[in-house]
Amino acid sequence: MSEATAAERLKRDAAAGKAEGHRRVTIRDAATLILIDREGPSVLMGRRSMRHVFMPGRFVFPGGRVDPTDARVKLEATFDPATLGKLTTAMRSSHGEARARALGAAAIREVYEETGVLVGTKGAATLPNGPAWQAFRDRGIGLDFSALRYVFRAVTPPGRPRRFDTRFFAIPREAIAEIDPTRVGEDAELEEIAWVTLDEARKLELPGITHIVIDSLAERLAAGPDLAAGGDVPFFRMVRGERKMVVL
Repeated sequence: MSEATAAERLKRDAAAGKAEGHRRVTIRDAATLILIDREGPSVLMGRRSMRHVFMPGRFVFPGGRVDPTDARVKLEATFDPATLGKLTTAMRSSHGEARARALGAAAIREVYEETGVLVGTKGAATLPNGPAWQAFRDRGIGLDFSALRYVFRAVTPPGRPRRFDTRFFAIPREAIAEIDPTRVGEDAELEEIAWVTLDEARKLELPGITHIVIDSLAERLAAGPDLAAGGDVPFFRMVRGERKMVVL
């Protein structure tokens, strides 16, 4: 998708949000995980149920809001220093490392909840604590953030019914420890879950920001398919109706 077309989609999304009301909406932290199969390359995406208020029917990467307990989960391995440094740059919270941990945990937790994919290390010495991680403990899977790469950040424009400050992480398909086929059912948040190439993804019904994320990811993969830690992280937001993009 061209930059002009992506901009048109963003404007359309913003206009739709304004039509839904102008009430003040709290911005909440969220995290998304882009699972990448280097062959293609392909990414794992799913279509949001039409039951959702936020972006119904759109194809997205798995992800969602940070939960209070995410900051306290036990890890097998934490972020590499370069990634942690990027994550704590321009962070709204004063508890930078704890918030970074919460974001990484939320990304992995949401992938499991929405797709049944468990990302982590089998046979780990340290297993995650808390009810949300029972499936990981049952399988001996620990949370390993060392392969997570921070690739994009975006704040939902004003006027939407939900607003999120979302950090997008990427991780190779090899980080999948196991898949729970029983997790996804008729009431799942995501439907039509599939691996799609980046070109195939661009043809789906996507939120405007997802087009920009895909283009940014393609550029970073072209520069180095291993996604070296510490790379540039585009930060997108709308300020007084204008698109603002800075690099973290």
